[in-house]
Amino acid sequence: MSISSIEVLSIHGAGAGGWEWALWRAVFEARGARLHAPDLEPARDVAATRYEDYLSQVCAALSALPRPRALVGASLGGLLVAEAAADADADALILVNPLPPAPWHAALPARTWPERVAWGRDARLASTRAAMPDADPASALRAMRGWRDEAGAVLQAAWDGRPVRRPAMPVLCIASRDDGDVPPTLTRALADAWGADFAWSGAGSHVGPLLGRHAFETARYAHDWLRARCHAGTSAASV
Repeated sequence: MSISSIEVLSIHGAGAGGWEWALWRAVFEARGARLHAPDLEPARDVAATRYEDYLSQVCAALSALPRPRALVGASLGGLLVAEAAADADADALILVNPLPPAPWHAALPARTWPERVAWGRDARLASTRAAMPDADPASALRAMRGWRDEAGAVLQAAWDGRPVRRPAMPVLCIASRDDGDVPPTLTRALADAWGADFAWSGAGSHVGPLLGRHAFETARYAHDWLRARCHAGTSAASV
């Protein structure tokens, strides 16, 4: 596989958008890869959106890309691309602080989501900066302006557990050392069970590998991993 021509489909987390991948796109495209970061579109109304609506969009976007191609997902996007990868012709899969599939989901705190999670409506700069302490002020402002309301049914489906088969392609799992949303031990357990490569990010938050001061080095590591295509087998490393 030629890394210079690889097509990378990157899927954002809940309440966000393709803008989350701007720093990764800068790294990947500077190295010759093409990174596609679409916005997941709600159904006729956010509250009416279901997990399958997003999953079908991921599958359709991937099928439209030529080979070689890779899937990358963060948080909810990580769960979506992992599920899409089980039935997809992709060459590699990267999961960044992914919401865990079943049975690892059971280790998340129990939670019930409202029909509409008003992350966009209630976005404030102070709370955004608190959620991403490793980001610079400009990145925090961009994130605050980019948050959007999310479908509670989508999040509830993820929290209730999605059965995902182990993908057949090489997999890399990246975990923040200080992730207050998805414990990094869950990401490590998933990597171990799937025989995936695993890397620690120095990011200090759940979104830090994409939006924090460690985003560029995390993106470079991910690109290097794609180029190497797991030649050394399963390993643990630090970003």
